[in-house]
Amino acid sequence: MVTEPSDPYFPSIGKAAEQAGLLPNDDSDIQADESIVDQDRPIEEVESLCMSCGQQGITRMLLTSIPYFREIIVLSFQCEHCGFSNNEVQPAGSYKEQGTVNTVKVLHRDDLNRQLVKSNTCTVTIPEFELTIPASKGQLTTIEGILRDTVTDLSAEQPLRRIQDEHAYNKIQGLVDSLADIIADTDSKTESLSDSIREEPGKGQHEKPIRAFTITLDDPTGNSFLEFRDSAADPQWTLKRYSRTKQQNIELGITAPDDDSELFTGHHEPSDVPDNDEVFTFAGSCSSCGRPSDTRMKKVNIPYFKEVIIMSTNCPLCGYKDNEVKSGGAIAPQGKRIILKVEDQEDLTRDILKSETCGFEIPEINLVLHSGTLGGRFTTLEGLLQQIYDELSSKVIIGDSADGGESDKEKFTKFLSDLKSVMSVERRFTIILDDPLSNSYLQNIYAPDEDPNMTVEAYSRTLEHNEDLGLNDIKVENYEEPHAGQTVNQVE
Repeated sequence: MVTEPSDPYFPSIGKAAEQAGLLPNDDSDIQADESIVDQDRPIEEVESLCMSCGQQGITRMLLTSIPYFREIIVLSFQCEHCGFSNNEVQPAGSYKEQGTVNTVKVLHRDDLNRQLVKSNTCTVTIPEFELTIPASKGQLTTIEGILRDTVTDLSAEQPLRRIQDEHAYNKIQGLVDSLADIIADTDSKTESLSDSIREEPGKGQHEKPIRAFTITLDDPTGNSFLEFRDSAADPQWTLKRYSRTKQQNIELGITAPDDDSELFTGHHEPSDVPDNDEVFTFAGSCSSCGRPSDTRMKKVNIPYFKEVIIMSTNCPLCGYKDNEVKSGGAIAPQGKRIILKVEDQEDLTRDILKSETCGFEIPEINLVLHSGTLGGRFTTLEGLLQQIYDELSSKVIIGDSADGGESDKEKFTKFLSDLKSVMSVERRFTIILDDPLSNSYLQNIYAPDEDPNMTVEAYSRTLEHNEDLGLNDIKVENYEEPHAGQTVNQVE
C-alpha cells in the first residue's frame, strides 16, 4: 500500500493542487507574497512549439503520484495564438519488469468515476461492445472520460461515413448509441449528443441503471492503472501480471532484434535441439468454431517431480485458447495430499501443477474445487488463484438475472472479496491439493531441504477412488482371460 509520499518532487494529486493554489485556503494564504507562492508552486512551465500554427505555446508539467500506483508526469500544452491544446500523461521512471492487465467490471453508475491512467503503450478493450482502443497518447482520466472521448471521436466522421459507406455508418452508430446510453445526460442520444457531452458528467443519472460492461487496460510496460475501491480485495477489480514476449520487448526498445534471424517471417534454420525441447504439432479442429486448428505438445521435466506433457491449442480464426497439462509415466500406487501454509507474497510465486484429477481447497474462505475443475494446469499459485477468480466472477457476478435472492448475491460478493484478500495475502491461509493419482505438484522453494510450511501426505486409494478413476477395470496381465474384478493399485 502507498501512503502519502514524502518526496517533494512527487506530491499526491491533492497535495499538488493545494500547493498550486487550486484549493481554498485561509486569508493569510491568499495574501501571501507572490514570490513565495511561485517558489512553492509544483507546476513547471516551458515554451514549446505549437504543431498547429508554428507559434510558441506554453507546456505545463506537474509531477505527482497516484495512490496505490506510482509517480506520473502530467503534461498540458496550450497555444494562445490558435487556441490549440493537448493533455498527456507520461510515467516517471523505467518500465516495470512485467506487463499488466487491469480489469474493472462496471456494474453501477458510480463505477464510471473510477480513476484511470493510460500510458501511450496501453490498449483499452470493452468486450461487450466489441470495442478496442489501440495504444495512443497517455491520459489521466476516468472510465466515463474514456467513453466520452470515444463517442466524440467516432461521431466526428459519421456524416461523411453516412454518404460513403452506409454499412460502416450503421455499425459505428450502433456503438455510439450504446455508449451514449451510458454517458449521455438525456434520452435524446444522437440528436443532443454533443450537448450531453458538454454537460456535467453524471448529472441527474445517479438513479438510472446502466448496462454492465467490462473495461480492460493491457499495458506491456506495466505503467497503466485502474482504480479499485477501498482495497485490492475489490471484487470488481482485477490485476494480472504477465511476462513480455520478445516481440514486445523489441517494440518497446528494450531488446534489439537479432541481426542474423528472420524474426518476422517465422523461418528458422535447423539446429541441434535436444528431443526434450521439441514441440510436436498435431492437426485438429477448434472445439469452439469447428475450423482447423493445431494443437502443440511438449514434454517438460519438473525438478523433484516427474515429466509432464503440456498441450496448447490456439485457434487463429475465432481466438479460442485452451491449455492443459497431462502427467506422464506410470500410475502411482498411492494418492498424495499437499498442504501449504501461505504467509507472504513470495509463496504465490511457487510453481504448481494441478492435474485434472486433483481437488483444491482453501478452508479459510470455504473454497472447494472438486477433481476435474479447470482441468490440468501448470502455472504459479498466483496464476491459479487468478484463473479461479476469473472463472467465478465472469460467470456469476455480472448477470443481473442470477438465481437466488439478494442475500445470495451478497454472500457471493463477499466470497469474491475474501478470495481477492487471499490473492493479495492480506491474511494467512492454507492451500490443500488432494490428488488420488499423485500427479499434482507444488514447488518446494527450500529444495532439496524440507519446506517448513508444506506437508506432503501419502495415502492409500479406496475402492471408490479406483472405481471413479477407472482403475478397477484395468488389467495388464493375462488380459485375454475373463476379468475377475480385482482392484488395481498400480499400472506399470
